[in-house]
Amino acid sequence: MTPTGNAFTEHAADLYRDGSRLAARTSALHRAKTHGRPVADVIAELAANRLAVPQHAVVADIGCGRGTSSRVLAERLGPQLLLCVDASAAMLSAARARISARTRGTHTTVVFLRADFHHMPLPDAACDLAVAAFCLYHAADPRPVIDEIARTLAPCGAAILVTKSADSYRALDCLVADAGLDVHATERPSLYAAAHSGNLADLTAPFLQVERVQHEEHRFAFTGLDHVADYLATSPKYDLPPGLAADPAAIAAALHAVLPDRPLVTTSTITYLTATRGAPA
Repeated sequence: MTPTGNAFTEHAADLYRDGSRLAARTSALHRAKTHGRPVADVIAELAANRLAVPQHAVVADIGCGRGTSSRVLAERLGPQLLLCVDASAAMLSAARARISARTRGTHTTVVFLRADFHHMPLPDAACDLAVAAFCLYHAADPRPVIDEIARTLAPCGAAILVTKSADSYRALDCLVADAGLDVHATERPSLYAAAHSGNLADLTAPFLQVERVQHEEHRFAFTGLDHVADYLATSPKYDLPPGLAADPAAIAAALHAVLPDRPLVTTSTITYLTATRGAPA
């Protein structure tokens, strides 16, 4: 990958062919996290505040991934219909395993839809609430995706869009560059460049009425180089030497050879945007 390439927009489909990379990435981050509310809990809280009668609602979780937010939405809201939408069959399989047992015996119907978020197989005005968390930055231009989300919302329906700051995990870029594993690490564009904390409201405003934008800093303390290597093995951002990519043990050995083993602290700002379609004139 060249210093100007962005794996999240150029190779998104390849990153989610199976769930192993995302599961390992999430595990490494969760073990490092020292501050910041669980994102799925915040989404569910925002959703509950937007829906007058959640039990009668149709809710879509767009780019649902492994179903973390979908599961919490099902448990906390108990909507009439929950639509889990993702382009990856592997992600939908993981989401189905995570969610189906939780909704068994409840009134919530869960439907899993494999679809590109540019063209979702949903009627106009079908949803009372749409959630799109950590997925918009996979589109080179997220505006058509937000337009498509707006199309699916009922009059006065709401959208909750979630992304990260462009400078997320910057300390890891510096470490990779300092170790000589990728001398261009600090020059590479953010994985979140297409839709980040700084531009999300501007991207959304042409299609939906932005009601609220809130930012929350999350902090991560990696215990040492082995822990850092667990995360770096899951990151598509860097151009690592042959034999290192996706191999935590090899990355750890390369880091130990040139850097002292000590904790590393880094941050990421999580941004939650709530918007409405608005009533027809």
